[in-house]
Amino acid sequence: MKLPVCVILNLDPSVDTWDLSSPLISLWINRFYIYLGFAVSISLWICLQVVSKTQDRNLQEKSVPKAPQNLMTNGYVSLQEKDIFVSGVKIFYGSQTGTAKGFATVLAEAVTSLDLPVAIINLKEYDPDDHLIEEVTSKNVCVFLVATYTDGRPTESAEWFCKWLEEASSDFRFGKSYLKGMRYAVFGLGNSAYSSHFNKVGKNVDKWLWMLGAHRVMSRGEGDCDVVKSKHGSIEADFRAWKTKFISQLQALQKGERKKYCGGHCKKGKCESHQHDSEEREEGSHEQDELHHRDTEEEEPFESSSEEEFGGEDRQSLNSIVDVEDLGKIMDHVKKEKREKEQQEEKSGLFRNMGRNEDGERRAMITAALREALTKQGYQLIGSHSGVKLCRWTKSMLRGRGGCYKHTFYGIESHRCMETTPSLACANKCVFCWRHHTNPVGTEWRWKMDQPEMILKEAVENHQNMIKQFKGVPGVKAERFEEGMTVKHCALSLVGEPIMYPEINRFLKLLHQCKISSFLVTNAQFPAEIRNLKPVTQLYVSVDASTKESLKKIDRPLFKDFWQRFLDSLKALAAKQQRTVYRLTLVKAWNVDELQAYAQLVFLGNPDFIEVKGVTYCGESSASSLTMAHVPWHEEVVQFVRELVDLIPDYEIACEHEHSNCLLIAHKKFKIGGEWWTWIDYNRFQELIQEYEDSGGSKTFSAKDYMARTPHWALFGANERGFDPKDTRHQRKNKSKAISGC
Repeated sequence: MKLPVCVILNLDPSVDTWDLSSPLISLWINRFYIYLGFAVSISLWICLQVVSKTQDRNLQEKSVPKAPQNLMTNGYVSLQEKDIFVSGVKIFYGSQTGTAKGFATVLAEAVTSLDLPVAIINLKEYDPDDHLIEEVTSKNVCVFLVATYTDGRPTESAEWFCKWLEEASSDFRFGKSYLKGMRYAVFGLGNSAYSSHFNKVGKNVDKWLWMLGAHRVMSRGEGDCDVVKSKHGSIEADFRAWKTKFISQLQALQKGERKKYCGGHCKKGKCESHQHDSEEREEGSHEQDELHHRDTEEEEPFESSSEEEFGGEDRQSLNSIVDVEDLGKIMDHVKKEKREKEQQEEKSGLFRNMGRNEDGERRAMITAALREALTKQGYQLIGSHSGVKLCRWTKSMLRGRGGCYKHTFYGIESHRCMETTPSLACANKCVFCWRHHTNPVGTEWRWKMDQPEMILKEAVENHQNMIKQFKGVPGVKAERFEEGMTVKHCALSLVGEPIMYPEINRFLKLLHQCKISSFLVTNAQFPAEIRNLKPVTQLYVSVDASTKESLKKIDRPLFKDFWQRFLDSLKALAAKQQRTVYRLTLVKAWNVDELQAYAQLVFLGNPDFIEVKGVTYCGESSASSLTMAHVPWHEEVVQFVRELVDLIPDYEIACEHEHSNCLLIAHKKFKIGGEWWTWIDYNRFQELIQEYEDSGGSKTFSAKDYMARTPHWALFGANERGFDPKDTRHQRKNKSKAISGC
């Protein structure tokens, strides 16, 4: 190392000679030697530090011994010396004729040649609810070999896995990062002779895994049974070609390489850079997500994203340059389209104000776009305005994992409960709506109307078909599966405002004739309809706020006189003889400080029960500003209930369902001999409602006529916290804060 030293002498040019013995010159020379010595010392110290660090580094490198033979695994240094990038391969197959199973065996032999552990798993015997999350941290690569029936359905062995994956991908409780870290590849088996459904299952499995955050290690493969249209001449040849590419990718993964594989078919610019799926999930738009699963003739890149894999041509066409000479034609075309659109809107507006289409007929509530959106969310739509959906608690109880809070509070059998609605429309746009406002809104019935007989018939059939899909699913109890095929309860709380349906009383009568109990929820905006409502097993009113200001903020009602309608609805509830319930949803920082006002509303409606539940966070939505910060902890809900009960002396805390973040306040008339009787005698209710109908409505009955004793485990303060000891509680491994469903 060389350190230059520069000395500058500022001498007087008028002096010819200098006396070096003069005091001034001597002083300067002494100082120069001092500074020079100081500079040399610093230079030596720096040099010694550099040499010392170099020697230490050399010693460290020499001290690392070569990996001994007993530490070598699969030709690589073990985790003690070097990271393992792939710990194994799991091959999942869904097969009907045995082709997919045969391919799984062939692929397993090829993977074994890489000295990697491999497992072959039949999807029929696999429970994704319990085990799929394990793949996030396992460092395995998961391969899915799935076949498609000619009608687009999965094979019987893969039916439950596909159903679970579809629901999870659209369920806010899972989220887009649920499987972040999992790596997968998909090969679909189909027949292009049925072009509309060709390899539909493979495409869907690929899409749903991607939506849950998993990373694709290579492009989806497609095998075609049609030898004429098969890319390689047969489905076996298609698989062999895909297998070769997969093994190549697997070898790259073993070495920790992140390069892409394109097979020489990359589009211009695609191989120059790479971004992971997770980054594009955060930055990509909804449209890019939809583009993700269009078919493509090109070979997609290794761990490709939606933006890379699809939409390249679309983006190019949108951003393409327009010739100046063509601008005139384009502007004329745009102006013409604008005029036609305005004329169409003017014409449609006249009929829209009357709730009719251009032919003068009432419009269907479910439009094509709405049907597509709700179907994606798992709804089974009925006719033009109704729907049914399988509640997650129904699935849970089928598998012996506990029932919903209605099971704890009122004794319903969750696996025999049908969640439906005869009206998807609503008069509110609540901030915590768990449907993200995909349903229509309105203040009156202005749509085409279906008959209640048809609605009930198709609702039961659709519900039973959804239950049938659980046959053979791991963990499902055989006796509960058989019981689940017979509907015993109906929760009219799926979405929308069921009381808006003009034939709601006929629908309720049909339910009771089928020995199905009725739990109807209304948003307290239709007081006249509440007064005219025939007896139901239990009637709910949503009391989401206690002041006019907070109700407007939380429920966002469409009616201008919403507050008076709200108060009149509570008064109408007080006149009912059967069981009535206030349903309070607590939204932290919005409605938890209105205790005195809530107490006044209780005195107004005099309900039999008050359910207090923490708001359920339903994920991000442009329709709501609700976040996880608004979700109260269970202890906060308990504290609110304690303080409310102190203000309403006729009520006490009766039950608790910690799993749903919910408590039940009951009127003291249901506490007999020191025991709570909040449960329902459903057989007795059916007898009473039959007598009511036979007498033409003259023989009435009250809530106390069909009550039943509440078991100890359901009571507030019990060790079980409202969880039925007959079942086994199950919690997802990656959830830190409980988020209950409805």
